[in-house]
Amino acid sequence: MRLVFIGPPGAGKGTQAEKIVARYQLAHLSTGDMLRAARAAGTELGRKADQYMSAGQLVPDDLIIALIRQRLEQPDCRGGYLLDGFPRTIAQAEALDLMLAEKGTPLDVVLELQVDDEAIKQRLAGRGRADDKPEVIAQRLVAYHQQTAPLLDYYGRAGLLRSIDGMGTIDEVFARVRSVLDPLAG
Repeated sequence: MRLVFIGPPGAGKGTQAEKIVARYQLAHLSTGDMLRAARAAGTELGRKADQYMSAGQLVPDDLIIALIRQRLEQPDCRGGYLLDGFPRTIAQAEALDLMLAEKGTPLDVVLELQVDDEAIKQRLAGRGRADDKPEVIAQRLVAYHQQTAPLLDYYGRAGLLRSIDGMGTIDEVFARVRSVLDPLAG
């Protein structure tokens, strides 16, 4: 199973991603983790990405896409994967579609975890991390909605989007996730 996992910061995506990866035996591809690993390994891509990361800038699409392309070649991705944090833009989604079409391995599903903004603000405020101040949370949510709305439309038109209610206990939300993914797992 090949899936993209989308959700706002604080929606519980990390927790659900762990459960999905374990249940369906998928590789968990987090672009943040991949960038940090490439930087730590000192690869050419890692060195290039580090120039942007160290300056607090977004890593350009071509570098992210090259990193994803390399990662998808790894043996653990053959049985399927969960993409977390990618794609973030229509250009990235189109590049991913092209890359997967070349390999004959299109996405199976795009899973969106929906949690309303007020619930997210309460959840994040309770974590007590430095970047969880109310004004920072509000900015992150605005950025998320601006970036993600076009992606949701894009994948909706492709017939791949499945939205899950992210409110409730971890197990309640995972039961909803399973109701979408179990039929795809065969």
